[in-house]
Amino acid sequence: MRDDLLRQATRIVIKIGSSLIASRDTGLRPEQIDRLADEIAAVRSSGREVLIVSSGAIISGIKKLGLKEYPKSLPVKQAAAAVGQSRLIWAYEKSFERLDVKVAQILLTHHDLADRRRFLNARHTLNVLIGFGVIPIINENDTVAVDEIRVGDNDTLAAEVAHLVDAELLIILSDIDGLFTEDPRKNPAATLIPLIPDITEEIEQRAGISSTFEGTGGMATKVRAAKKVSAYGVATLILNGQEASLLPRVLAGGSGGSLFLAKERRFTSRKHWIAFTLRPRGTLTLDSGAVEALARRGKSLLASGILDVSGPFDTGDAVSCLDQDGKEFAKGLVNFSSDTVARIKGLKTSEIQQQLGQQEYEEVIHRDNLVILDQR
Repeated sequence: MRDDLLRQATRIVIKIGSSLIASRDTGLRPEQIDRLADEIAAVRSSGREVLIVSSGAIISGIKKLGLKEYPKSLPVKQAAAAVGQSRLIWAYEKSFERLDVKVAQILLTHHDLADRRRFLNARHTLNVLIGFGVIPIINENDTVAVDEIRVGDNDTLAAEVAHLVDAELLIILSDIDGLFTEDPRKNPAATLIPLIPDITEEIEQRAGISSTFEGTGGMATKVRAAKKVSAYGVATLILNGQEASLLPRVLAGGSGGSLFLAKERRFTSRKHWIAFTLRPRGTLTLDSGAVEALARRGKSLLASGILDVSGPFDTGDAVSCLDQDGKEFAKGLVNFSSDTVARIKGLKTSEIQQQLGQQEYEEVIHRDNLVILDQR
């Protein structure tokens, strides 16, 4: 199964970690970028389509600005990104030009992905670039992103891009071999797990936190990214990008890395966007009858099943649906503002009409705009 999946994947998103192509001491490492470009070109020569999500801009800018430590404030990070991003894309441009491969720079923020129209525009642009044989090189637009519109880390961004372009495989290249049975730094007897059929709570607990200067993520962000794309039918391969020629060798069926399989039952693109791209603006706490109706019977959410509301949120915003224990089990787009929901919670449809008059919607969240995260 593993070998067939890796051989047959035709559209691949490859995330390249900072530690592979940049360091605090040297800034960008052109020789490493050249090596990875050679390997990616070899992958493309077999008829595959590749998109790159690359870290390294901030580290490159830190070196150029002469900073002694990783910046803590957002404005300094943005300044480093502004200096480093042009150097990063120019390094890729020169490296791929040797191989007669065209590249394009794409900078995204969470806001670009959370707005449905901009999401679809980005999808169309990327598909056109791929059609022209261009490799899109994607990064977060760190120079303008503030906390409210930040994706946060490039493992998460790569997962968003895999959904954006309907990829079949997400590859996360880093300085680690994959997921182990235990932390190999603490237990030398720990063994690599080559195939993970399902991302369970136990698997998530095995993920550690990175403490390197170069990286902002760790195994935890990689496993979360794999879990995200799994729900959209995309497998994830975590691979050590420091080992020369490992990437094309594994894609040809060789051993190496950890492969996380996709779920057999996948969300539609729109429901995956609601579940994993949109950030909830508030919460609705539901009674047991409403939880049962939504989770097991595929019903829309009516006001009568709502016990409590927190916000603020407006019409069309995403909200989390909680059970009475406070556990999130669903997420959806609301038809009313938080103030209105607070007025109508617990009311039957006929009582809502008496309270508000005739409304365009009867449902607080229609089932077409609702995603069940926990099937119970």
